[in-house]
Amino acid sequence: MQIQVRPGDTLWYYSQIFQLPLQLIVDSNPGIQAGSLSVDQTIHIPGFLTSEYQVKAGNSIWKLSRDRGVSMDVILLLNQTVNPNRLAVGQRLQLPLRVTWFVVDIRKPYDYAALRDDLNRLMDIYPFIAYRDIGNTVMNKPIPELRIGKGSKRVHVNGAFHANEWITTPVLIKFLNQYLLALTNSSSIRGLAMWPYYEEVTFSMVPMVNSDGVDLVIQGLPSQEPYRSNVLSYNNGNTDFQGWKANINGVDLNDQFPALWEREVARNPVERGPRDYPGTAPLTEPEAIAMANLTRQSDFDHVLAFHTQGQVIYWGFENREPAYAETIANEFARVSGYEAIRNVESYAGYKDWFIYEFRRPGFTIELGTGVNPLPLSQFDEIYEESLGILLASMYM
Repeated sequence: MQIQVRPGDTLWYYSQIFQLPLQLIVDSNPGIQAGSLSVDQTIHIPGFLTSEYQVKAGNSIWKLSRDRGVSMDVILLLNQTVNPNRLAVGQRLQLPLRVTWFVVDIRKPYDYAALRDDLNRLMDIYPFIAYRDIGNTVMNKPIPELRIGKGSKRVHVNGAFHANEWITTPVLIKFLNQYLLALTNSSSIRGLAMWPYYEEVTFSMVPMVNSDGVDLVIQGLPSQEPYRSNVLSYNNGNTDFQGWKANINGVDLNDQFPALWEREVARNPVERGPRDYPGTAPLTEPEAIAMANLTRQSDFDHVLAFHTQGQVIYWGFENREPAYAETIANEFARVSGYEAIRNVESYAGYKDWFIYEFRRPGFTIELGTGVNPLPLSQFDEIYEESLGILLASMYM
C-alpha cells in the first residue's frame, strides 16, 4: 500500500498507527532517509492493501475506523482531500485492509509463470523483500533470489534443482508467505515469534533453480527451437517428460558442481538425457554457474537444497562437514520425522560442493515418498514436515 507524506509525518509515526515494526517500513522504502521525509513523498506500507468503499448513511470516520480495526488517522492519511466532518452518502473512500491471509496460489502444477505471479504479488504487498536475479537459464528465464531479514547469520534454501521435483518450489513459496504474514501481523509460527529472526537472520531463497526443466515437465514440449528438437532427441523421441530431472540441455544440474565431479562422471550416463548426465565439465550450465556465483558471494552459514523423495536428510560429504552439522541434522530430523543420513554414494551435488569448498553445513532434504513428480495430494503433509526444518534452519 502506498501513502503520501503529510507535514509532520515520520516513519516512526507510521509504524505506530499501522502497528508495524519500524524496520519493516524502513526496509520497504530503500533510499529514503527516515528523518527527512518530504511532503507528498510516496511511502510504501507493507502488509496492507487498499479497498474502495462507498459511504453509506450513518457512516463516519470514527465508525469506519472501528469497523476496520485501524486508527482514524490511517483513514485520514489515505483520504487527505476528504473533509472528515462532511461525508456524503455515495462518496468513495480508500480504506486500509491488513493482509492476514495467504496470497500465493500454490495448489496447482507450479510452473515458472505461477512462480512469477506469486512473487509479483508478494513483492507488491511486502516491499521489504530484497529481490534480484542471479542469472538466467538456458532459455533466458531470470533466476530469482529473495532475501528477508537483516541479520548477520546467513541461511540459504533452494528448490527445483531437478525438474520433476517442482513441488519443492510451492513448499518454499508457502513458507515465505507464512513468514511474511507473521512479521507483519506480529504473530508466531509453531509458537515461535518471527520478529527476532528477521533481526538475527538474513534468509536467502532461490525457489526454482531449473525453471526450463520444470516447464518441460508441466507444460510438455517447448515451441522454441532448437530446444524442442533437442529434448525430443535426449528423451528418445518420447513426449512424456514426467521422468525428466535435467535442465533443457539434458544436463543434471545437481551433478554439475566441482566436488569430486570425476567420480560422478564415472558412474553416470555419458550422453545428455532426462537425468544423471553430469555434463562435459563442472559448472558448464548457466543455472549451476548462477548458484555457484551466488554462494561464493554470499558467505552463507549453511545451505539447504530441497529435493524429492525419500523423507531423508543428507548432511555429510567426505568427512569435510563440521562436527556441529550433525547437531543441526538431528534437529531437522526431530522436527520433521525424517531420517538423518550422513553419507551416500553421490558426488558433485550442490550441498556436496558447499561442504567441500566452504567446510560448512550443507543439507539435501528429500521431501515426501513415492514416484516423482509427487502428487499435489501430498502437499499438505510435505509442507508440515518442511515447515519444522525451515524454522529450525533459522534458529540452529
